[in-house]
Amino acid sequence: MPAKDLKAAYRTIMDDHFPPQMEISFIESNGQRQTLAYEKASWLIDDVEKGLRYGENPGQEAALYRLTNGNLTLGEVTAIQPGQHLASNVELLQSGKHPGKTNITDADNALNILRYLMDTPCAVIVKHNNPCGVAKATSIVEAYDKANMADRLAAFGGAIALNRPCDVETAKLINENYAEVVVAPEFENGVMEIFAQKKNLRVMRINNIARLQAFATERFVEFKSLIDGGLVAQWSFQPEVRSPNELLPAVVEYKGQTYKVNREPTAQERDDMIFGWLVEAGVTSNSVLYVKNGVTVGIGTGEQDRVGVAQIARDKAYTKLADRICWEQHGIPFNTLEDPAARDTIMEAVKSQNGGLTGSCMVSDAFFPFRDGIDVGLREGVTAVVQPGGSLRDYEVIEACNEYHAAMCFTGQRSFKH
Repeated sequence: MPAKDLKAAYRTIMDDHFPPQMEISFIESNGQRQTLAYEKASWLIDDVEKGLRYGENPGQEAALYRLTNGNLTLGEVTAIQPGQHLASNVELLQSGKHPGKTNITDADNALNILRYLMDTPCAVIVKHNNPCGVAKATSIVEAYDKANMADRLAAFGGAIALNRPCDVETAKLINENYAEVVVAPEFENGVMEIFAQKKNLRVMRINNIARLQAFATERFVEFKSLIDGGLVAQWSFQPEVRSPNELLPAVVEYKGQTYKVNREPTAQERDDMIFGWLVEAGVTSNSVLYVKNGVTVGIGTGEQDRVGVAQIARDKAYTKLADRICWEQHGIPFNTLEDPAARDTIMEAVKSQNGGLTGSCMVSDAFFPFRDGIDVGLREGVTAVVQPGGSLRDYEVIEACNEYHAAMCFTGQRSFKH
């Protein structure tokens, strides 16, 4: 039997038998109908109209549909209006290996995070539908550099989204790593020539990216398919707290006693609380992340328990800082550094900074059921915490913060994403 070409699957372009149009109707008991109408999206690549390359894996046919009609209102909630496409209507400037399902969903989740962070230059790098690095700064090149160095290893093969035009300096930095997708509102002169050096890179322009700010306050219907073909429909999540003055004080009553966090957060800590909470909206639950000065330090995703995910995010902060220092000093990943003395020097620097966690903000998408989860961060020098609140043991968490002289605020809203 001839050897199977295992790489061939990733060169596959699936036949697409999905029809050009689709409708989903919501029908009331009185027969009143509201219908969402969609059309299939495609791109002209090498003079051939092509849709998605394949779905989640090679061998899965897939199609991308954009909403074209239907003004859905259920109760007091009205959906995003048709014709305001973003991720489903990108302009493909460079097709590379033209997009598959994960390229689109990664870019979409990057935009999902960016829509809350449009006021300042910001870069989001997403891999497997989770952010591996998010940063804001005074310029887009600085934001991208910080986001990339936050987790340079995970950023390999990721989708990069910028909320400002991509300039030559940023493009050169992007080309130093391997990326699958770059999304931006515009690409300045000379940028596409730089990206042309990466033949498999997909470059997507979204001219109407400014609409992201409007999307921050609008909802759409999410569909989750079940194993038997059934559907769960829900309105999309929307963070209610989006500015520092909306954070709630950490105060609870327990058995007739009032517990409150003693120290108020500083202005920088409040800024990091909001930044981290808005990034959290794009992280798979259970999740805990650490942020410092507008940059993610460690991101833990998709765990079953809050202690474990806090530890994972902590451990990632240590390993990513070691890699960053090694890259900056030696130009190679820490994993390939063979000099024992150099490795020891780097690890000493990492430990002295607690993996960069000293002075950081800890963010949790749900309350801490016990103080053991929050203790993971506090022991590393976390000085501020933001979380929904609502646990029966909130008083224990407040006591933990007071023991470490840490600030904490509640959001009053859980931020699960599955």
